This record gives sequence, structure tokens and C-alpha cells, in this order.
Amino acid sequence: MPIGTDIPRLDGLDKLSGRARYVDDLTLPDMLHAATVRSPVARGRIRRIVLDPAFDFSDFVIVDHRDIPGANAIKLIDTDQPVLAAGEVRHKHEPVLLLAHPDKRRLRQAVGAIRVEIDPLPAVLDPLAGLSPELVQYRDDNVFKRIDIVKGDVGRALRDARHVVEGTYRTGPQEHVYIEPQGMLASVEDGRLVVRGSMQCPYYVLEALMHAFGRDADAFRVIQTPIGGGFGGKEDYPSIVAVHAALLCEKAGRPVKLVYDRHEDMLATTKRHPAIVRHRTGLDADGTLRAMQVEVILDGGAYVTLSPVVLSRGCIHAAGPYFCENIHIHGEARLTNSPPYGAFRGFGAPQTLFAIERHMDRIARQLGLDPIELRRRNLLREGQTMATGQVFREKVDLRRLLDETLEAARYAQRKREHAEFNRTHPHARRGVGVACFYHGAGFTGSGEQVLASRVQVEGRPDGTVEVLTSQTDMGQGTRTILAQIAAEALDVPETHVRIAEPDTSRVPNSGPTVASRTAMVVGRLVVEACRDLLRRLDEAGIDAGELPVRLRAWHAARRGQRLLGEARYRKPEHIHWDEAHYRGDAYACYSWACYVAEIEVDLRTFVTQVRDFVAAQEVGRVVNPTLARGQIAGGVAQGIGWALLENVVLEDGAMKNAQLTNYIIPTAADLPRIRVIFHQAGGDCGPGGAKGIGELPMDGPAPAVVNALCDALGTEIDFVPATPERLMDIAEQVRVQG
Repeated sequence: MPIGTDIPRLDGLDKLSGRARYVDDLTLPDMLHAATVRSPVARGRIRRIVLDPAFDFSDFVIVDHRDIPGANAIKLIDTDQPVLAAGEVRHKHEPVLLLAHPDKRRLRQAVGAIRVEIDPLPAVLDPLAGLSPELVQYRDDNVFKRIDIVKGDVGRALRDARHVVEGTYRTGPQEHVYIEPQGMLASVEDGRLVVRGSMQCPYYVLEALMHAFGRDADAFRVIQTPIGGGFGGKEDYPSIVAVHAALLCEKAGRPVKLVYDRHEDMLATTKRHPAIVRHRTGLDADGTLRAMQVEVILDGGAYVTLSPVVLSRGCIHAAGPYFCENIHIHGEARLTNSPPYGAFRGFGAPQTLFAIERHMDRIARQLGLDPIELRRRNLLREGQTMATGQVFREKVDLRRLLDETLEAARYAQRKREHAEFNRTHPHARRGVGVACFYHGAGFTGSGEQVLASRVQVEGRPDGTVEVLTSQTDMGQGTRTILAQIAAEALDVPETHVRIAEPDTSRVPNSGPTVASRTAMVVGRLVVEACRDLLRRLDEAGIDAGELPVRLRAWHAARRGQRLLGEARYRKPEHIHWDEAHYRGDAYACYSWACYVAEIEVDLRTFVTQVRDFVAAQEVGRVVNPTLARGQIAGGVAQGIGWALLENVVLEDGAMKNAQLTNYIIPTAADLPRIRVIFHQAGGDCGPGGAKGIGELPMDGPAPAVVNALCDALGTEIDFVPATPERLMDIAEQVRVQG
């Protein structure tokens, strides 16, 4: 059957051969190139914009906020972020002016010949800093979102607890480093503004265009070109690039292409939210969890963007995969004058799962318990409730998953070997660390109901079927797995299935390609649409043999008509969510995992090498094993980078090291053998029981690696990235204090 088998990627040969045309490969007659003039300071009032009189601007197209025909706002959760700054800027590198010209060299010269003069204002550069009236920029307290998740009586449980353990954990920003930078091409075709480009969410871009231009959907067409990676960085930010390109195009009356170079992309675009997570945990004498008090503070940057929903997912995952009767999780996403932070693989969960998994090791150390036994005693069992009161109903034995992962990693043997190695080696130490975690698949709470996603499957006259969705393939294999799902539902070879190009003029809104929802949520809709297609054939009395013959017969009998099967998202009856109180079923189902990392750290340089990594997960039915293993291995690599190497240096709130010479990401030489293990416990979430997979592997590597570092060094490390410089600082502090 197609699901569960390894078929080649449908887009593989095009990408391998170079036939795939990314946005920067596209050209149109009479096309202009575009550039952005940005704020030089973190916050201030624009006094004036000065164009150097010695430079000839006569053949340039110039756009500022006065050229916006609709609202000067990027539509997302809120509309506080301007398309182009008007009177005030809130972060360094905020867009102020747009230019277009046929010659790229002249364009660069023109950007350098423009000076934005700004009267500086006091800036907030630390989300924990106190506020004076002149620092307030959003509502009355600079807080974008507050969340409280309450279960039981935490105050009383903490007072009654035998042990109380506290810890504070910090995670830094992370740059996406997708292969292809942000880019859009705007043109006018058949009276419509057409925008092509690198994006995860075509309908987000469409809504942003409608808002900024004050026109309805028929005025625009948004087409996703092949994407060279996204990781969340092409969820919200492409709306800005698209609106900018479209504004220049409309004013110029010519096609305009706006593509960032790597430096600009790293300077201006979103990153993973930095976080501070505080834990105060009450336990019985045997290590049973009795109370969990958690505070989550996210740095949201200068505008709301997606911070409220990132905070939401982070808070819901903050208690980890453990049972505790008394929980209070308080979360806040706060404004700072940094470029806005946005979507990134894991979407808030990596930050809070790092904190809880480090905290579990801290608890074990303080109570004199084995960290594995502490986890085993507290892992969720069927029928127990999670932080929101959601009942753990899934047929997943988390203790068995933990034990089988430890066995695969030869954990006990490695612990013995490391003890001997550390006793005898003069300048190296080895350690092993574990992380248990989970990730909710699909939008949080009632999010999928709000989206009301639609999918269509069209039976074509040539006997093939075409799947019509707005899901994008950014390298994860969307086209391939949706073809496999449709092929199994229709009982045809996958060669009979085509996946439509995401184009808002012809595909329905099936929701964004985010939140590990494609295989589970959209895949299930594909199955339902296929069944609807077959039902329509049966109702028409077409019974001419196998599906290709039946499709041709239907079209022969009804020339010119379209044969469409359709499905719309319907909430499962057992799912109940109270948005006001954050109570109930936060996600329809979860993926579960246990990761084990083995490291060696050189005490002379404090360079850490990950020597071995075991990644075991229960993700339901695996649609395409090779693609799934690639997803896991890629997520582990990204997580190791966040744990050890990827240090965003901020100056005036913005990235100072915005180039790949000094923002270090892992290479093949920095990565271990990654052993990927799949457990398939079954279920009915997605097609054949498939669940979310793409974000899960980002959640576990950082805590597993840092727990291994703590095991090796015998100290507490409560932050990422744990760079050699920061580890050396800790070693020096220990030496001075000791």
C-alpha cells in the first residue's frame, strides 16, 4: 500500500537537476529589482528622510507609507506592525522606504545615498527590565499576551511538599538559516496583482495584501514557488516582503522582484523567541511530583506577530509529559525593541521543554535520585490528566518508550564507561543525557475550527486525480506524502495522483503549512475528499471498472463539467476546549519521544562534541519512512546547533553577527551518527493513524545534550547555547568559588 512505503520524492529530480525554479530564478519582461531602506536605531521618531542630492534618483521608483492604498498594517493576529514606518520606529532595521530600479548595482548605491534621520527614544532591550511611562509602547504594560493554566491548588501543595526545588532556565534566539532567503516577485496579470514567492502560507499573504491595499481577494493571486527551506521563518514574514513588492509593482506599473541577501535576511527577519522559564516544584520524599509552579517569559520583540500563539504552545507544554495533580503555569509575551520574534520549528515548546527536562535532572541531583528513575515514576499513564486537564487517552506506554530508548543507547553501559574515562583522562570528560518530551499536533485548542480548512480532489478527464490544497512543500515532502495518502484512499498507484501548485486562484484554503498539521489534519481531509469523489461517481451510476476508466467515462458523459470531491474540517466530538480558561483538550493528539545524547567536552577548549544520539519517537503511522527519518535527523541537527553553537549576538536589540562567518551552525563534522527509531502505537488521528512529526525533533536535542554536559562536568548549566566561551565562564566561576 502507498502509505508506509518509501516512494521517491515527487519533486526530487527537479531539485536535483536544477529544473526547479525558485523565486530568484524567475524573470519577467521589463522587471525591476527592489531594496529596502531601514531604521538605523532601535527606537525613535523619524525627523526626515534625506536623499543625497549628488545622487540621481530620477529613474528610481520610491515608495513610502503615503503610497499604501489601504491600511498601513501587516495583518496577522494583531495589526500593530506597520507596512512601512511613518512617524516612529520600534526596532533597528525596521522598513522605512522602498526602492526599485532595473540595475542591482545602482540600487545598492541608492540605498547608501539615503539617510533616515531619527530622534532616538528610550528603548526596551530586556523583557525583565522595569517600565517607566516613556517605555510603554503597547497598551499599558507592553505585554502582548498573558496566559494562566491552573490545575489543583499549587500553593497548598507546595506548602505540604517534602522537597521544593527551584530553577531558572534561559534560551537564546535562533536564526532559521533556511537555504533560500526571503523573496517575492510581483506583477500585474489580467488586471490582478500576482505575487509569486517563497512562503509557507499563501492565504496569510493574500489576507495581508487585501488589508494593505483595501481590496477584496479577487484583486490578487498568490502563488507559492519552490521553497528552499522555511522552519517557520516563512510563515509570517513573507507577508511583509509580498506587500512591499506589490506596492512597488503597482506604483511602477512593471514587475518587481524583491529578494534579500543573506546578511539582510539575518538582520531583519524573525527568529526563535528568547525565553526565561522559572520552575518551583514540590515533591514527596520518593520524588513524586506534587506541585509545579512555572513562569514563562517570552521576548516578543517590537510587534505582536505570532507571539501570543507561540506563548500558548509553550505554556501548554511547560509541565512536560509528566503527571502532577497541582499545576500553575503563568506565561507572558512581552514587547522589547528588537526585530519581532516569530514562528520557528517547535513554536515555543523547545523553550519550555528545555526548562522542564533540565529541571528534572536538577531535581534528581538535589534529591539524590537517578534522573531516569525520577522520570519513570512521574511519566503520564493512561487515564491521568495533563496540565490543562486533558485526559491522556493515547495507547502509548511512555515507560516502555523510555526503557527501549535507553537500551538502544546502551545507557547503563555508557554510564559505567564514562565514569572510568573521566577518572583517568587528563583533559576530557564524557557524559550522557536524556530528555522525555511530547508535541501537540495541529493548531492549539479551537484553532482548527477557526481555520475551517477545505480540501478538494478533482477527477481529471485523463483518468488521474489532482489534490487541491494550499499546503506548501518547503523540503519536508508534503507533495509526496499527500500523493501517497490520496493513492491509498483511491486504491490507485501514486503515479495517478497529482498535487496542485499552491495558487490562491485555484486551490481552497486548507490552512497554513505549520504546526505539524499537514499529514494529520490535511491528510485526513484528503482522505475524506477522496471518499467524496468516489461517492459522487457512485451516485452518477458510473461503473466502468477501475478508477481511471470511471473518471474518463464520467467526463465523456458530462463534457465541460468538473468532478470534485471536497472535505471541510470538522471537530472530533470528543474534543472540548475552553479558550478563556485554557482548560480541556489542547490538541487532538500528541507525538511522544525520548532522546539520548552522548557527549565529550575538552577541558582545554571547552568544545563539546556530540558522539552519539538516539532519537526514539511515537508519531503514529509513518507515511514515508525515508522522509520521516530525514525530518527527525534534520530536527536533531538543528537542535544540536541551538544547544551548542548558534549564538545570536544582540546590539541595540538587533543581530550583530548577521553573517555565516560568525553565526555558527553545525556541519557534518559537528554531528554524530543519529539513530532514528519509530514506535507506532496506533490511533485514529490522521490517515492510518499518522500524527505530527516535523516539529517534534526540535524539542528534545537541547535538553538531552545539556543534561549530558551537566553529567560530564558535574555542574548545572541552565541555558542554551552552551558555547565554549560560556562553559569556560562557568568553569572559572566554579574554580574561584571552590
